[in-house]
Amino acid sequence: MKNNFKRIACIVALGAFAIVPALAKDKYVAYLFTYFTGNAPEKEQICYALSSDGWNYTPLNQGHPVIASDTIARTRCVRDPHILRGEDGWFYQVVTDMRSSMGWSSNRGMVLMRSRDLLKWEHHAIHFPERFKGTMFEHVTRVWAPQTIYDKAVGKYMVYFSILTDDGSCPYDKVFYAYANADFSDLEEEPKVLFDVNNASIDTDIVRDDNGLYHVFFKTEGQRQKGIKQFITPDLHDMSKWELQPGFCQDTNKAVEGSGVFRLFDGTWVLMYDCYTSYHYQFCKSSDLKTFKQVQDTQTSGMFTPRH
Repeated sequence: MKNNFKRIACIVALGAFAIVPALAKDKYVAYLFTYFTGNAPEKEQICYALSSDGWNYTPLNQGHPVIASDTIARTRCVRDPHILRGEDGWFYQVVTDMRSSMGWSSNRGMVLMRSRDLLKWEHHAIHFPERFKGTMFEHVTRVWAPQTIYDKAVGKYMVYFSILTDDGSCPYDKVFYAYANADFSDLEEEPKVLFDVNNASIDTDIVRDDNGLYHVFFKTEGQRQKGIKQFITPDLHDMSKWELQPGFCQDTNKAVEGSGVFRLFDGTWVLMYDCYTSYHYQFCKSSDLKTFKQVQDTQTSGMFTPRH
């Protein structure tokens, strides 16, 4: 597969979603979608798809994986790829190091990756029981859906993810964060809580708007109606400034998870999520990052069937 990625504006991550806002239209012309396709070892692999409009995607490499999981992950399978166009010319990717056939509480870490050309990737598997031996993170049973955002306030890349442990120290899925080191090969410190809504929260995705406000999307699992909620805040690390928005973001009554938000060249915001019991993704549009209207769904069969 030739390297034709120099003019791709948006990197879209399916699984643990996150998107880089589109840059100048005269410089970038397409959107790249990273995803996996299902709950089997041959499907828990990283694939690419390309779009010229941000809505309709064509798989690259004839739909085959572009990165073999058994070359980067301890479990030899990965899920939830999230990819970010960095501030420094690098592309950063994080994935859940997990083989679903071993159970939904069987993963103990993640893989950190970076690349200059989207083809050759440096990779480092972070196994929490070893990396954080002697702490609560030695007892993790889930390290789910890692994602990355550049924290302008400190000039570092922040990796955030949900954690569950089997020792009672984290009795429900809670979102934590840690900063990556300079070469994106490790986490600098023991993770800290990013937010806690007193019930299970997973699949967090963060974007920053033109006014400098952060929009924190996540799936809540502990309420009677499960779905995608949103915080808005000017400061990622001062919870007193976080405002939980009313209602849910999805434009459907179906069960959803794995939200991802990104911006089109024309300024329109897109919210994507997996209607996981219906086996398709749904794409919604928004002008204000507060109300979202369904536009279209992916097919449930064929070459492009992304999953979360």
